[in-house]
Amino acid sequence: MGLAIFGAGIGMIVAGDNGLPGWDVFHQGLSEQLPISIGTATVVVGAIILVALLVLREPVGVGTVANVLIIGPAVDATLWVLNDPTDTAFRAALTFVGPLVVAIGSGLYIGVRLGPGPRDGLMTALGRRGITIWKARLLVEASALGAGLALGGSVGWGTVWFLIIIGPTVQQALNRFSLPIAPGEPTSLRVS
Repeated sequence: MGLAIFGAGIGMIVAGDNGLPGWDVFHQGLSEQLPISIGTATVVVGAIILVALLVLREPVGVGTVANVLIIGPAVDATLWVLNDPTDTAFRAALTFVGPLVVAIGSGLYIGVRLGPGPRDGLMTALGRRGITIWKARLLVEASALGAGLALGGSVGWGTVWFLIIIGPTVQQALNRFSLPIAPGEPTSLRVS
């Protein structure tokens, strides 16, 4: 459920067309360079990062693999349902609310500890090394944004909004939706 919500939030931002999150600037850039949808680009990039996490011996779980398989199709399905909206106020609302939906989806799927998504694996790897989640998320998103710009992805006020809001909202969602840690279970993320 969390992964589908996450994908829907990304689809909302893409449909808003006021600038994309860092990773999706990158995915869009790939989809413009290759004959694939943005959802397919999301799946391909996720699979490549998944392999990198395995090489780096980072924890991978069923949630990591499910992330690769679910989010991209959820993005494409959301774009199909929203059907390229033209109303400026509706597009602005999609851009504004989309990151909050992404944060809720993140909190739900990361909080069950079945394995972070590949992109979030980068974030949680930094978290295990002492960087707070919001700072790690900002670093990962900004890096993907730079690569996406080089490929011709679109940026705008929605890009800035996402970069500002995603770290604190993911941190709050993790605090709210994470399952309680069982006695003896290791804690690996600094969410405060």
